[in-house]
Amino acid sequence: MSRRAVLAFLLALPLPARAAGLQVEVDGIEPGGGTVYVTLCQGGLSEAACVEGQNAPGTAPARTFVFDDVAPGTYAVAAFQDQNGNGRLDRTGLGLPQEPYGLSGGAGRHARPSFAEAAFSLREPGAAIRVRLARALPRR
Repeated sequence: MSRRAVLAFLLALPLPARAAGLQVEVDGIEPGGGTVYVTLCQGGLSEAACVEGQNAPGTAPARTFVFDDVAPGTYAVAAFQDQNGNGRLDRTGLGLPQEPYGLSGGAGRHARPSFAEAAFSLREPGAAIRVRLARALPRR
C-alpha cells in the first residue's frame, strides 16, 4: 500500500468524540445575595441525573460558570439562587419553587419542567447557553 493510500485510509476513519466545554451564563440573580447553584443534567432533571454542579456567590446580576471536558451528548442545565443558605431549592407544599430558578431553554415557566423541553445537544467545544432565573411565585 502506498503512503498516499495509507494516509487516505487514516483520514477516512471516524475520529473519537472530543470532550467539549460548556459556558453557562446565569442572569436574573436577585440582589441580596445567596449562593447560585448550577448543575448539568443528563437523561432527566432528577437529583440523580444532575450530578455535575458548581456554585458561586450571587453578588452580581449575572454570573458565568464553565464546565470543562464534558462528553458530547444531550444535556439540560438547572440553576437556582439559594437565598436562605440552606443548600437546596425551597418549595411550597404544592412543589412550586419559592426561590429564583431557571432551566436551559426556558423550560418549566408555565408547567412542570421536562428534560425534553430543557435539553440541548452538546457536540462541539466552546458551546454557550444562557439560563435566566425567575420566581414561580411573587416574593413574600
